[in-house]
Amino acid sequence: MSGGADETSRADKTSPSDGDAGAFGARPGEIAVDLPDTPDAGLYFIGRIRTPWTHRADCPKNAGQSDAICTVEVDPAFRPALRGLEGTSHVWLLYFMDRSPRNLVVQVPRYYGEPRGTFALRSPARPNPIAISATRLLELHEDRLVVAGLDCLDGTRLLDVKPYFASTDCHPEAVVGWHRDRAATGSSAE
Repeated sequence: MSGGADETSRADKTSPSDGDAGAFGARPGEIAVDLPDTPDAGLYFIGRIRTPWTHRADCPKNAGQSDAICTVEVDPAFRPALRGLEGTSHVWLLYFMDRSPRNLVVQVPRYYGEPRGTFALRSPARPNPIAISATRLLELHEDRLVVAGLDCLDGTRLLDVKPYFASTDCHPEAVVGWHRDRAATGSSAE
């Protein structure tokens, strides 16, 4: 693992699409690692998401904080896969946060200020920057979805669409230990 001055100086010279933490704005206490030269798997992008946000600082912190109306454009080859979504109120959208760093394993969230392992966070900065949002499906068209409840930059690539089933997808008893403990101490930064 690294995270010293050499890593930071190298990171400052790269663009966010290179997946380097420095271009993302690494914070003190964060740890970055070297990634493998080649990925283990391939994915098919099936469309593109259109949102009002073009800069990371403008994006909502999480999808639950957004009521913005967004359009999910589905590529022609995958449009038949939208059949059967009629009457569906919510869909899961999986998307690829390609402008996020991929080498951070410990992060310091701006709203919490304490280092946390990447897998304990919902941050888009992760080895595989795949995001998931349960969105309200407002309109269904043959080539696109109109949804609310997203937190990504305009042009983000779409990986998948899945129907949201309240009977299996909702877990009100779910707990994230550090978040619960923080709430118990009276801290309210969310």
